[in-house]
Amino acid sequence: MANVRDYLKEKEKRQKKPSFEVGYKEKIRSHKLAIFYRAILSALLAAAVIVFLVIQWQNRVFAESIVTHSAPVTIVQGATARNLGGNILLYSKDGASCLDAKGNAVWNRTYEMQTPLAAICNQVIAIGDYNGRTIYVMDKNGEKGTVNTNLPIRDFCVSASGVVAAVLDDGAVTRIYIYNGNENTDTPIVQGRATMDKSGYPVSLSLSPNGKLMAVSYLYVDSGNMKSSVAFYNFGEVGQNETDNFVGGYDYLDTIIPYIQFMNNETAFAVSDDRIVFFSGGERPTNIATSFLEGEVQSIFYNESYVGLTFINQSGESAYRLDIYNTDGNKERSLLIDIDYTDIVFGRNQIIVYNDSECRVWTNRGVEKFTGNFGKSTSLIIPGSSAYKYTAVTSDSVDTIELH
Repeated sequence: MANVRDYLKEKEKRQKKPSFEVGYKEKIRSHKLAIFYRAILSALLAAAVIVFLVIQWQNRVFAESIVTHSAPVTIVQGATARNLGGNILLYSKDGASCLDAKGNAVWNRTYEMQTPLAAICNQVIAIGDYNGRTIYVMDKNGEKGTVNTNLPIRDFCVSASGVVAAVLDDGAVTRIYIYNGNENTDTPIVQGRATMDKSGYPVSLSLSPNGKLMAVSYLYVDSGNMKSSVAFYNFGEVGQNETDNFVGGYDYLDTIIPYIQFMNNETAFAVSDDRIVFFSGGERPTNIATSFLEGEVQSIFYNESYVGLTFINQSGESAYRLDIYNTDGNKERSLLIDIDYTDIVFGRNQIIVYNDSECRVWTNRGVEKFTGNFGKSTSLIIPGSSAYKYTAVTSDSVDTIELH
C-alpha cells in the first residue's frame, strides 16, 4: 500500500504545473494588459489635446493684422482687381494684366474697349467688350485663345475648361454660341438661337466648370403675363441625343430671374426678385430646393460650397444681413454686417467682409475672428494657402498679411 501511495503522490507532482511557470505567464498577461491600457489612455489624451487645441483655435480672436511682405506695384487708374485662382487680375479699358501673390508680373494683354466685361471661373478669365466682337481667354499663367464672334456681344460666360458661351445680337434673333476658347477661333462648336415670341430673351447664362452643362435664364412675355424660364443644356453624350442639347427646364410665373450660376459641376442656383432656387445633377439638373426671400437682394456671392445673399437689415441692429445657403439649398445661418462692404469672400472655412478701409472675418460657423483694418486703402483681398493669411491689393502695393 505504501508503494501505491508513493506512486500516486509522484504522479500528482508530475501532473501539476510548476508554480514558477504559472506566475511567469500571469506576469506576461498583466504586462500586455498594462501596455494596452497605456496605449488607450495615451490615445484618449492625444485626442483630448487635439480637440482642446481645435476648440481654442476656433474660438481664438485676432487683434491685429501684420504685413509680412510688401511689393510696390503701379495700378492704372480705373482698373478693376479680381481674384484669378490665387493670382491678381487687373483689367481696364486699355488692357489686362496678371500678378502673382508676391506682386510679380505673370502676363499682360493690351486691347481697347469701351465697356469691358469679365467672366471668371476658377483660374480662367474671359474679357470682352459689350457690343464688341472679340473675347480674350486667359488663365492665371497666360493667354489661351481669342474668340471672334462676328456679331455684337451682349453677354458671355466661361468655364474652367476654357469653353465660352456668348449671347450675340442678331436683330430680331438672339444667338447663343459656344466656342472653344483654348484656341484662336471664329467658328462656334454649338449654335443656338432665341426669339422673344418662342423661347424668350436670355438674361443670364452660366457654364459648369467642366464646360459640359449650360444654364440659361430666359425672360418671356405671354399675353401680357411675364414668365421666367430656366433651361439646361448638355454638350456631352447625354445631350447629343436630345434636340438642341436641351435636357430640362422650369417655368416661373410673375417673377424675373436675372441671375443664374453654376457653383460646381453638379450644382447651380438661380436668384429672382422673390426666391432662390437650387438645381442638382451632372447630366440633367433638377430643382432640389426653393426658398422664398425676405426682402430685396442687394448682392450675391458664392463659391463651390456656399451662396451668400445680402439684404438691408430691417431690424436696425446692423446695416446688412447676409444669408448663407449650402449646396443642398438649406440656409445655414445669417450674419449681421455693420459696414458698407465692397466684397464678400468665402475662403477656407471663413467668411471675409471688407471695404477699402475695414474688414470683418467670421468662421463658417458664424464665430467672429477679426474686426479691424489692414492699414491701407484696399481694393482686393484673396485668402492665402493657410488659414488667416491673405494677399491684399492696395493703391500702390501687393501685401501679404497675417492675423495675430
